[in-house]
Amino acid sequence: MGFDFKSVGIGTINGAGGGEAQPGEKLFANGQAALSDSELLSILLRSGVLGANALELGQQLLKRYGSLGGLSRCSADELSKIKGVGQTRALQLIAAFGLASRLSVESVRRERIDSPERVFQLLGLEMRALTKESLRVVLLDTRYQLMRVEEISKGTVNESIAHPRDIFSPVFTAAAYAFILVHNHPSGDPAPSEADRRLTTRLSEAARLLQVQLLDHVILGTSDNGRAPWFSFKQTGLI
Repeated sequence: MGFDFKSVGIGTINGAGGGEAQPGEKLFANGQAALSDSELLSILLRSGVLGANALELGQQLLKRYGSLGGLSRCSADELSKIKGVGQTRALQLIAAFGLASRLSVESVRRERIDSPERVFQLLGLEMRALTKESLRVVLLDTRYQLMRVEEISKGTVNESIAHPRDIFSPVFTAAAYAFILVHNHPSGDPAPSEADRRLTTRLSEAARLLQVQLLDHVILGTSDNGRAPWFSFKQTGLI
């Protein structure tokens, strides 16, 4: 006897007809990779509203916020006010994005963190959801494996402020062998500002004097429009 997807609200999409397998059935048979973003969202939403089934509601959310990345930056309060979402579904969506972020972090903890790809895997899902800039240091041991991440400062929508001494303090406290400076651009555009460039130059000079390895300064954005979701000062030859 097969599993009754209808009994848990994920076998069919309200208002959908025909014989094509619905998201719940496709997920069970073929795994999550076989589903589109809107189909996965429809499973979390489970049902739609008058005039729009769950799949269409998922499509509307993606269109409204531009991408999954844009949707993930929404607060539970904002999502709960959207017609067809409400508090319960908003919490389910926030929880799903939170689990995805934690899984990404878990998978990279025992690997060498020596590239912007690894930094994005470690912090990208979390930091791209922030509405203000956050400046952090990724502290590494002699194998470039993660010791811990510390937040140095929180800023405004487009600026985080920190003095070099604030950045180096956790590096020396943890006796880290190397570190990577990381901050996010809530706009989604990871291109560095002049302030970012000046700070990086000052830190590079100080790191050489203090004999500490500044491996990189990585700015995190989004992957919209096919561009890389980060900017690496090391990769561009600025460190």
